[in-house]
Amino acid sequence: MEQSGVVFGTSGARGLADNMSDMVCFAYTMGYLQHLATLGEFSPHTMVAVAGDLRPSTPRIMGACIAAIKYMGGKPVFCGFVPSPTLCHYAFSLRIPSLMVTGSHIPADRNGIKFNRAQGEFLKDDELAMRDQNIELPEEMFNVNGKLIKPVAFPPVTNIIPSFIARYRDFFGADALSGLCLGVYQHSAVGRDVLTDIVEALGGEAIPLGRSKNFVAVDTEAVRPEDVSLANQWAAQGKFDAILTTDGDSDRPLLADRHGNWLRGDILGILAARFLQAASVTTPISSNTALEKSEFARHTQRTRIGSPFVVAEAAWRKRAAR
Repeated sequence: MEQSGVVFGTSGARGLADNMSDMVCFAYTMGYLQHLATLGEFSPHTMVAVAGDLRPSTPRIMGACIAAIKYMGGKPVFCGFVPSPTLCHYAFSLRIPSLMVTGSHIPADRNGIKFNRAQGEFLKDDELAMRDQNIELPEEMFNVNGKLIKPVAFPPVTNIIPSFIARYRDFFGADALSGLCLGVYQHSAVGRDVLTDIVEALGGEAIPLGRSKNFVAVDTEAVRPEDVSLANQWAAQGKFDAILTTDGDSDRPLLADRHGNWLRGDILGILAARFLQAASVTTPISSNTALEKSEFARHTQRTRIGSPFVVAEAAWRKRAAR
């Protein structure tokens, strides 16, 4: 892993796309499945769901992961190009492993793989255990450059989007956004069409904006000057009640008010937690201190940056409260 330049970061394994050769991604997937086998979450014939974002390198990396799943005796379920939360919603409901090929918000020349347990997030302890796995690569499957010699046959796409949209409609109601016109900044987010469909399923009018053929690295925390300018231009039209978008794999939201002022993900987290009447909130140290100042939650906890740290702390708090 260290030699490849592909390493675990805040969420999943990431690196330059050129360094994520077929062999490297195959090896990572083998280590992942071997680790799950020690936990009783993977064995021959186990379904493993696979999806990816819209980066140019994603299809090739997905193919390497699918090849490794087949080699390990698993049954790959190809979910197509869908948001990370859509993949997780499907896989968690079936209690099967899943992996998402995505670099999230980082530039197009990089990519990554987000691994999931059968019932939840892949935590830092899982990453350590995965790195300790001893794997025996079938070197005869690769050429000298680490490329798979034979093309990978992808399974037919399993459409997992309808149930994901229904989740929002069933929770909020079919008229939750009735009478509102929302601009959907699509850029190259993998959930750009799903986001439009969700708005419409909730009774709102969705107007697609800024769709891009090339990958755009939109960060929901460090908003680019270009995106500030775009939001101001769209808001000046005077027809949008809000403008919304996501990062590359559509697991982090970004929302602008009718004046084009972007509300970063950490502010949206506060609003969501208040809506849910959360008694306890766990968030990274980088989040806005307005959380504590708002004083709506009885308990707040700060963690290191990265969703595995947040999930682990929140789970510990939940157990401690019992």
